[in-house]
Amino acid sequence: MNETALIYDVAIVGGGNAAFCAALAAREQGLRVVVLERAPPDESGGNSRFTAGAFRFAYRGVEDLVAVMPDLSENEIASTDFGTYSEDQFFDDMFRATNYRTDPELVELLVRRSFDTMLWLRDVGIRFVPIYGRQAFKIDGKFKFWGGLTVESSGGGPGLIEAQTRFAQSRGIEIRYENAARSLIYDGERVLGVRVKSSRGVGDVLARAVVLACGGFEANAEMRTRYLGPGWELAKVRGTRFNTGDGIQMALDIGASSAGNWSGCHAVAWDRNAPEFGDLSVGDGFQRHSYPFGIMVNRLGLRFLDEGADFRNYTYAKYGRAILEQPEQFAWQIFDKKVLHLLRDEYRLAHVTRVSAQSIEELAAKLDGVEPTAFIDTVTTYNAGVDRDIKFNPNLKDCKKTNGLLIPKSNWANTLDEPPFEAYQVTCGITFTFGGLRINSGCQVMGGDLLPIPGLFAAGEIVGGLFYFNYPGGTGLMSGAVFGRIAGMSAVAAAVRLSDGEKVKKS
Repeated sequence: MNETALIYDVAIVGGGNAAFCAALAAREQGLRVVVLERAPPDESGGNSRFTAGAFRFAYRGVEDLVAVMPDLSENEIASTDFGTYSEDQFFDDMFRATNYRTDPELVELLVRRSFDTMLWLRDVGIRFVPIYGRQAFKIDGKFKFWGGLTVESSGGGPGLIEAQTRFAQSRGIEIRYENAARSLIYDGERVLGVRVKSSRGVGDVLARAVVLACGGFEANAEMRTRYLGPGWELAKVRGTRFNTGDGIQMALDIGASSAGNWSGCHAVAWDRNAPEFGDLSVGDGFQRHSYPFGIMVNRLGLRFLDEGADFRNYTYAKYGRAILEQPEQFAWQIFDKKVLHLLRDEYRLAHVTRVSAQSIEELAAKLDGVEPTAFIDTVTTYNAGVDRDIKFNPNLKDCKKTNGLLIPKSNWANTLDEPPFEAYQVTCGITFTFGGLRINSGCQVMGGDLLPIPGLFAAGEIVGGLFYFNYPGGTGLMSGAVFGRIAGMSAVAAAVRLSDGEKVKKS
């Protein structure tokens, strides 16, 4: 395999949302772009393909949402309270979720450019729809959105990747599947391309600029254990099996600087009997995110966290870690009849690990691995602590709480006393890792001397410094789009400068 004679302007390593945004932004300037995707076509798209497709962005009201979703119907507008989500609210959520550790330069770009990037995605052909069912409950005849999250890509993550792939190909972007990047071609001064392995062997893909957008190290059990800590080799992987940290390592090998929360990750409640890696036939259907409306107990039959601490958007990405820390790395989510109609769609799929019963005693006997007497005591104590004077409202933090419990429930605390009772067994599912490469505002990868490495850019989950400890839902695809677009445009500028320099030398 010898491709050294073929020089691209921009080579993109990865095949998910961030990669395609970089590729589309670069191609808009007429440059020759190649996308190097490690996976075969039927598994392509990285973690983006496994998502539900939610995008968190700042908007001033329904007029901004109509700009993003021009086919929003008059009936939908009339029957829905979309609210607003200001840039200040977005900043507050990022600061609060990350304990104020998020990189100020990166979060400024993320928030300020979020709405404009949504309009750009619309213009390149991505269709968006409201997230009814997951982010809005119908109260008194009207839907009300909550948690700052309103919009998803049509068809979820699979629909997003399908659309981006189609638009990339229609614009003349070359996509090479089953091309695994193995190392960067680096002459000590600048990056000149990528060494790749495919079915034809190992060869060089030369490019004037390279964008790394190939995810974190969540699918690498050894790296998870090394950086996240003991026990993380036992976590399930929510998404692609191909995000094994190769992009991070090849950049570190040429002296790139690392950044961010290397011992942190996005991890959620995931069906205990899910496979080791994500299953595209199920997608995100193994997730279990309705826990705010019930309780969670561990093997000892005890509650171990505040299920109602905040909206699901602001707790789900850290509660996977809490579950992994429990004995034997599992928990059961418990609900009764009062809230069963509020459970998300994934609770009703055929593959769910679920038991049901007509009494708490019967349920206790069915909870595999749980100490039944302790569980019954936990429910009894919990029910006694529920404040019954406050009305339950799933659309807001209703302050319907418990009193006198060692571990409180701060909102949505209903008693568990109306059969049928249902329980769902969960473990930890890791989505992506928070540590990665250090970049500047132009998405240039920084070296150990904190100067840019010429010709090298990065976007998406491979970037470190944006998320620490936790994560506001819907920020991953948004950050991938914002920084992917910036990386693509910056790579264009670098490629043009290098090309102009080559012309001068030839003349």
